[in-house]
Amino acid sequence: MNSAHALLSPPRRSSVLTLLRLDGLAVAAVTAMLYAHTGASWWLFAALWLMPDLAMLGYLVGPCQGARVYNAFHCYMPPAVLALAALGLHAHGLLLTVALIWANHIGVDRLLGYGLKYGEGFGWTHLGRLGKAK
Repeated sequence: MNSAHALLSPPRRSSVLTLLRLDGLAVAAVTAMLYAHTGASWWLFAALWLMPDLAMLGYLVGPCQGARVYNAFHCYMPPAVLALAALGLHAHGLLLTVALIWANHIGVDRLLGYGLKYGEGFGWTHLGRLGKAK
């Protein structure tokens, strides 16, 4: 196995992977609790929860472009910026609820092992290979 392959496919039982998945659990739990405190509708939460996955449509262009689009919508920076903007503008309504839903989605993805993607294809993630071991 070459070193590039080893970097793209970390061992599935690594303590680092466990920590990254637990980070996802923590983010999912905190954002769900914060969302509950906003008083916003759980129907809105359910309706918007899968929206970040529309970024998978980027894979229609190709694996490298797909990974870039997917990663742009599955890293914590955009919902964090949206939440900070909502708080800074005192616009706690829809902006903050969308940011919390978005971050919750990412946290659950991380917990389940769906990480940021590499350009080799959808199954190559920073949390290891998706699917059955080859």
